[in-house]
Amino acid sequence: MNHRHTGSAEQAAPATQPTAPRDCDVLIVGGGINGAGIARDLAGRGLSVALCEKDDLAAHTSSSSTKLIHGGLRYLEYYEFSLVRKALAEREVLLKSAPHIMWPLRFVMPHDPSMRPVMMIRAGLFLYDHLARREVLPASETVDLRRHAAGQPLKAQFKKGFVYSDGWVDDARLVVLNAIDAAAHGASILTGWRCTDARREAHGWQVTLTDASGATQRWKARALVNAAGPWAAQFLREHAHLKDTKSLRLVKGSHIVVKKLFDHDHAYIFQNPDRRIIFAIPYEGEFTLIGTTDVETDSPIGKAQIDDSEIAYLCEQASRYFAKPVTPADVVWTYAGVRPLMGDESSDASAVTRDYMLDYDMNGAPMLTVWGGKITTFRKLAEEAADGLCKRLHNRQPSWTANAFLPGGDLSAWIGPPQRPDTDFERFDAALAERHPQWHADTRRRLARCYGSRIELVAGSQGLGEEIAPGLHEAELVYLHDHEWARSPDDVLWRRTKLGLHITDTQRQAVARWWAARWPTDARTEPMNTGDNVRTTTWS
Repeated sequence: MNHRHTGSAEQAAPATQPTAPRDCDVLIVGGGINGAGIARDLAGRGLSVALCEKDDLAAHTSSSSTKLIHGGLRYLEYYEFSLVRKALAEREVLLKSAPHIMWPLRFVMPHDPSMRPVMMIRAGLFLYDHLARREVLPASETVDLRRHAAGQPLKAQFKKGFVYSDGWVDDARLVVLNAIDAAAHGASILTGWRCTDARREAHGWQVTLTDASGATQRWKARALVNAAGPWAAQFLREHAHLKDTKSLRLVKGSHIVVKKLFDHDHAYIFQNPDRRIIFAIPYEGEFTLIGTTDVETDSPIGKAQIDDSEIAYLCEQASRYFAKPVTPADVVWTYAGVRPLMGDESSDASAVTRDYMLDYDMNGAPMLTVWGGKITTFRKLAEEAADGLCKRLHNRQPSWTANAFLPGGDLSAWIGPPQRPDTDFERFDAALAERHPQWHADTRRRLARCYGSRIELVAGSQGLGEEIAPGLHEAELVYLHDHEWARSPDDVLWRRTKLGLHITDTQRQAVARWWAARWPTDARTEPMNTGDNVRTTTWS
């Protein structure tokens, strides 16, 4: 695949909130993956775009996924062939676009004879290998767990396993990179601004945005996009003064993080007696991520929290496979998000489709509502949304994102022409080590993963500067504030990075003090709850 390099995407995003005109072609409500992806695609086609997000980018569902770029092997059981094919085709497109935040991952499924029979699994994996073209990811295979490294942490009863390929993604950074690229193409990214009113007029929408202080902005847009995720139906009723035409099922997905349970680089997919599956994935070097649950919820959308029964469920199911039991006492961090799934008649939340629907209301100025979706198909969703909006707004620019790098993803200035996403990143890390031998190896690799070829924007000509917390320097904090819309320590520690998981509460407080001294009016009035789920007693 020949990637088209977009030079402006490698430039810095605006250092302050944009001062663009209050008129735009499209105003997007929602700063999750779908909203950011649509903003990027539309801005790259020359449309003027504004995106508003009431909190931080990826503050909710889009930073609470299982962090996989995957086709969804289990969806084959529900005959979701179209969704799986679409997701499988997107895996390598995404892997090639940003090899610093996405990479291939091999998954091991230990065979439990009491679950699905061998022939069913082999048939499913055959389809998984062949529903879409693969250039980078290897095919599935059967392994002897008595000899394979992945068998060592498991109970002795698991002798046979099936190995297949998918990918890993830093979900919150994926959202931010799309926003950076949108801004580089001229979009206005307005975090901390809630859309409080949207009224349709003859030739456009009159939109009011309000921030936490009560200040307002008024925008006029030719078209409006409702990418509010779990809030989509609520937004239509309460703010756009329209009837919600689709029903959403709000399903909470929760995850636990424990100290690492194995040393190899494969992940696991475990079959459970309730016919669901969970994953156990290498996470942040020192940990294992286990999830997810599927629990229908009517709790406040923005305050999703794991409950004790979900922790017990994930520990119990993981302990069915691992030789060393996983207990609630082992959990060092949790997170939960609410997935907005399309309503259907299924009584099983895990069987509800993860596909999306683009719903156009053309009774006047265009309104697009995005229903459902999954992170793997965000780019395709955005492309289809942009195609539809451009047709209605008489813009003839073609789609472009399938062959474009995300910001930081073009490593050619460091390594020459791209070869394979996984080996390209390793070559980039080696080149970075040569250029900055003074950097600690762990810090260098983390920065390489976060920022890719934008790394020099972080370090600048003055270097990394003072270390505020282990591995976190003032230059990175300034960069995240000035170029990635970080407006609180939580934005940095739990979304732009996951450093909050690696440092103590005392060290997190040191970051907060530094931040408050540098930007005393910046912190949001409503703190994010992500860090509250850290069990700080696990550190000495």
